[in-house]
Amino acid sequence: MKKNNLLTLLFLALSTVVFGQKDCEYWQQHVDYTMDIDVDHEKFQYKGKQKLVYTNNSPDALDQVFYHLYFNAFQPGSEMDLRLQNIEDPDKRMMQEVEENGQKVLKSRISLLNEDQIGFIKVNSLTMNGKAVNHKTVGTVLQVTLNEAIQPGTSVTFEMEFDAQIPEQIRRSGRNSKEGVAFSMTQWYPKMAEYDFEGWHADPYIGREFFGVWGNFDVTLHLNSQYIIGGTGVLQNANEIGYGYEDKGVKVKKHKKKKKLSWNFKAENVHDFAWAADKDYTHEKLVTEDGIVLHFLFKSTMEPKFVKSWMRLPQKTADMMKFFGEKVGKYPYPQYTVVQGGDGGMEYAQCTLITGERSYGSLVGVTAHELAHSWFQHLLGTNESKYPWMDEGFTTYISTLYENMEFKKSDDEAFQNAYGGYMYLVRSGKQEALSTHGDRYSTNLAYGIGSYTMGSLFLAELEYIIGEENLDKTLKEYYNQWKFKHPNPNDFKRVAEKVSGIQLDWFLNEWTQTTHTIDYSIKSVNGTEITLERVGAMPMPIDIAVVYEDGTSENFNIPLRMMLGSKPTGAKVLEAWAWAIPTYTFNVSKPVKEVIIDPAFRLADVNRNTLIYKK
Repeated sequence: MKKNNLLTLLFLALSTVVFGQKDCEYWQQHVDYTMDIDVDHEKFQYKGKQKLVYTNNSPDALDQVFYHLYFNAFQPGSEMDLRLQNIEDPDKRMMQEVEENGQKVLKSRISLLNEDQIGFIKVNSLTMNGKAVNHKTVGTVLQVTLNEAIQPGTSVTFEMEFDAQIPEQIRRSGRNSKEGVAFSMTQWYPKMAEYDFEGWHADPYIGREFFGVWGNFDVTLHLNSQYIIGGTGVLQNANEIGYGYEDKGVKVKKHKKKKKLSWNFKAENVHDFAWAADKDYTHEKLVTEDGIVLHFLFKSTMEPKFVKSWMRLPQKTADMMKFFGEKVGKYPYPQYTVVQGGDGGMEYAQCTLITGERSYGSLVGVTAHELAHSWFQHLLGTNESKYPWMDEGFTTYISTLYENMEFKKSDDEAFQNAYGGYMYLVRSGKQEALSTHGDRYSTNLAYGIGSYTMGSLFLAELEYIIGEENLDKTLKEYYNQWKFKHPNPNDFKRVAEKVSGIQLDWFLNEWTQTTHTIDYSIKSVNGTEITLERVGAMPMPIDIAVVYEDGTSENFNIPLRMMLGSKPTGAKVLEAWAWAIPTYTFNVSKPVKEVIIDPAFRLADVNRNTLIYKK
């Protein structure tokens, strides 16, 4: 090879390394929304003006952008509607029994909506830096072709005018919920899709979760003065609005019934904005030890037993806030709002919408779960469409710990229920890999148990592998490193590896990217020789207890060789078990009476009958 050619190759190689490192540097986009929304409370329609300053922090020039138009899903023939009609186990909340040809059949509620009941967002005009741009609506996505590309490191201003209609409340959003809440306003505005190192995430709204760009919101809502509003952000004109938002000692003038009030909310460093409104809301307020203002809006017209439960909720929510702060990290926002609305429970930035007619235990449980999402979705903004198990699963895990403490349940009891749900899914034959996109699961059963139960068990099994203390440190370090970013599964795994000193790539692969199961057995016990067998495809380290014939006992830990380390344990650590070898034999010092694999009952083994040997 000629010298010049060799120098050229060396230069190219070095350039690849340098530029490759630069391309791998973390970046994320930024948005600044200013919205003015005029609501017609009688027609359940609104006109919107939106100014969006979009900052392209990516290394790419963008020649198109995409907005989500979620309300368009609530129309007959939409993808959400047709998915309901074709999935084998549709969400019952979204179905209605009707009579056809003398027979009762279940129909998608969306398919039954008329023109006055559907939802829509119609974009009337859109400009970038003052010049009109071409755009077309494709279902629940607005595709925008730009006149000139948005260059890396630059900001542009989009201005939009749109008309919208609030659908009958069917899923999360809508009007006139089952409990009579007038406005549940979630996924209600044209929302810029996320662009990251993988490209655009302009997913259609079919029924699952979301992914958004962090930024700042300045939202003014013009609504009839009879309605009280709660949701994302801090109310800027509280002393003008009143309704319990005003400063202590301030007297607010009585509002005229037909007059519209202009509610101005601001929220910084969030990736969504939601609100709800009703004429019958009661507004309770509590300030936590850390100065976080908690708001509670619920219908005063509910049965007294439900109202009584809501009146007990503020202090419990403050307790939850403290618990999650200690377990994960400090809540950084100035306020959080719990508001009655929606169709179950759903988290949004600085707020949640939950149904209100619940027992006290159910009310605490749903609030704990949705509040925990503030950490595992709205502060650690994973792409929950791609990784719903990280969002729902981590939330389920941490909220379960709180509920165990609150209702004096043992962690073992709670997680045994989770193991039971997981075993049911495995036996059903419907299990799918957790790496499945949230909208692509074949059944709601597989999605629900996979995302919530298997997602929480991911952390329970990780604790089994690296130890409780290391898991606690991992959760805190994960939050510290990745809050206000968009971590993916590998980012979490790397934190756990650095904290524990244990290699975990195998675990991430097996638990989330396959449907392999854990299945170990005690193959034989001969005197002082014990042989174990890995029957299932998924390997794990093994905790084992041995009871001797003289009544004494001893605990052992068998690391997995791929871990290249072992968890802190008081047990005797044996030689590591190599994955490719299906059996493992070790000797003990005395004749054996009993052998128990996983005496703490923390291993998600699908056949626990083979984990115990008794002589």
